[in-house]
Amino acid sequence: MTSLAWVAANLIIAAGSVLQGTIGFGLALFAAPLLALINPALAPGPLLICNLALTGLMARREWGQVAVNEVGYALGGRLVGIGIAIWIMSQLTPKGIDILFGGIVLAAVVMVAAGLSFRLNPGTLIGAGIVSGVMGTATAIGGPPMAIVYQREKGPKLRGTLSLYFTIGAVLSAIGLALKGRFGITDIWMGLLLCPGVVAGYAGSHRFLPLIDRKGIRPAVLVLSGFSAIFLILRQVL
Repeated sequence: MTSLAWVAANLIIAAGSVLQGTIGFGLALFAAPLLALINPALAPGPLLICNLALTGLMARREWGQVAVNEVGYALGGRLVGIGIAIWIMSQLTPKGIDILFGGIVLAAVVMVAAGLSFRLNPGTLIGAGIVSGVMGTATAIGGPPMAIVYQREKGPKLRGTLSLYFTIGAVLSAIGLALKGRFGITDIWMGLLLCPGVVAGYAGSHRFLPLIDRKGIRPAVLVLSGFSAIFLILRQVL
């Protein structure tokens, strides 16, 4: 890749990091399609490295609001989801995977917007962890299922708890992909070269935290989750 391409990729990562650093998720949703235009090899492996770096920084920033016990339930579900993802990836085409999970997330967003409420309890956390694990491993977009469960929580708790979950989850997904021969040293190296964008975007997100926390995080979660579902479907249909 040329130097100009790396600069462009870091700018994309920086913008996505501002989004996730403010709302709690969204880096992969924003960056994956744009990085693919530069070099398809930049996702999902290198993007996982970026997500790991960003969520680690965010978990440290919001550590006082992290619900560690809730993370444990969600990670239990994610382990199951990773196993399911590996099986699904051997059975379905990328088109089928995107349409399937895009439809699931879109249906959930519509139901929530219509008044359905997901209670935050071990059962919903495990269920969301399973779906997030499948989506995060198979499509690199695993934030919406967890974010929908946390939609009514305050911004710091959502960002902190999801960041710890995503940090550990990214490691688990990388291991799962490595076992399938889809993640290696090249992905790690390429991801590290994108980390300057992560640091810049994380720093920039601090300016928007008071605004999003004052307005409430639920509308942003629903809008971004709905957009991610539509994106998954349209990138295969169009």
